[in-house]
Amino acid sequence: MDFEDTPEEAEFRRKAHEWLAANARVRQGAPEAFDEDELSSLEASKAWQALKADAGWACLGWPKEYGGQGATPVQSLIWTQEQDKFHVPPNVFHIGHAQAGPTIIRYGTAEQKAQWLPGMIRGEHVWCQLFSEPDAGSDLAAVRTRARLDSDGTWRVNGQKTWTSGAQVADWAILLARTDPNVPKHQGLTYFVVDMKAPGIEVRPVKQIWDDSDFCEVFLNDVPVPDEHRIGPVGSGWSVAMTTLNFERGAVSASTPGPAGEKLPCADDLLSLAKNVVADATSRGAPRDAALEQKIADLYVTWKGLEFTAYRMMTAIHHGEEPGGESVIGKLIEGRLQQQAGALALDLLVEGGHLADEKQLAAFRRWEHSYLVAPAIRIAGGTDEIMKNIIAERILGLPPEPRTDKNLAFSELKSAIR
Repeated sequence: MDFEDTPEEAEFRRKAHEWLAANARVRQGAPEAFDEDELSSLEASKAWQALKADAGWACLGWPKEYGGQGATPVQSLIWTQEQDKFHVPPNVFHIGHAQAGPTIIRYGTAEQKAQWLPGMIRGEHVWCQLFSEPDAGSDLAAVRTRARLDSDGTWRVNGQKTWTSGAQVADWAILLARTDPNVPKHQGLTYFVVDMKAPGIEVRPVKQIWDDSDFCEVFLNDVPVPDEHRIGPVGSGWSVAMTTLNFERGAVSASTPGPAGEKLPCADDLLSLAKNVVADATSRGAPRDAALEQKIADLYVTWKGLEFTAYRMMTAIHHGEEPGGESVIGKLIEGRLQQQAGALALDLLVEGGHLADEKQLAAFRRWEHSYLVAPAIRIAGGTDEIMKNIIAERILGLPPEPRTDKNLAFSELKSAIR
């Protein structure tokens, strides 16, 4: 594993940092929150995305013919590392850039690519993902939202989606719907792009425990979708959706963002906090706490193991090799690790009495947010249980769980009954 930049990578890093230094504000300490309301923050994000696109720094890994730079995964990682050193608007384009865009590039027609990719890369449109439903989360193939083709070539979509990030500000959505209930559930699905301003769409934000409303319920009542907005053949929605989810899982495990795209605290943040709290306790004559030190060490080592596993994945890609199960392993570990670290950090801050001033209170709020967000990370892009199944079956080669519904028509399953 090579941790040093090649001469070409070092030059790429220099150019990236140089451009960021000229166009963004250096970040000091913990990430800052935007003071603007949702709309002005969205406008700031769009302006920043357009600026990057005009300078050639947007969607670096996309092929050049679609507005990217054909950059290597390592170059994309270098860009992320350098951008993290600066205070920039929140990334509200993650679903478009990391999921919808790559999927359209792979499966879309020339007309579809021309219609959606230019606005996507410039940040003119926000995208969301209409996949999960109240009874179809972990078992995504059980979606009950129906799409019916009318005689005029328009699909009519009816159903309900949930846990849709950013639906309240989205312009477009990728949608998985059932088009044939009379075949096995994995075969009767089709993938669409939906205009979120179309008639029949109702968006209801859901209040989360961390006091945001990033997620939404979306109700679809006879929503018209032109057949030209279908991605892939009718009935191929499962394979297209799996491609999207693979892009999502890789992005989640590589960047570790929270639901709103913000970077969460990391190993070094925890270690720095622990050193300050322990040093303060020692100065007051408190005895050494070996159990606490062991907890910190265990979490730090796990975090670093996760970091180096991601490096191993990037090294494989760098050498032109197909990475193994690193992204799935990282996805499984990250949410639980963030939750455990958040709980320990809050204990340290509270028990150490480190809430005396605004700086300490801000640190508490940041760790509190991280702790409350962690369960969402364990669900987004596939639950812990799904990740374990993937590791067991696809990486370890263990036999799959028995599936009694595999060859039955969806209409014969209890899950099809509302």
